[in-house]
Amino acid sequence: MSMSDDDRPKRLAAHEIGCDLTLLSVDELSYRVKLLQEEIERLEEEKKKKSAGRLAAENFFRS
Repeated sequence: MSMSDDDRPKRLAAHEIGCDLTLLSVDELSYRVKLLQEEIERLEEEKKKKSAGRLAAENFFRS
């Protein structure tokens, strides 16, 4: 492993909402957009599951 390998910036696995974007490349911005879109999908799926669970509980206690 050469010394230049240690000098390369590490790709972040997360995005901090509101962080400074001016130093990011187009590729890095695209990566973060994809990451956030995947997270939105995950959040929406969890929201659907919780809504279904709540509806089932409400229906159970109404009967």
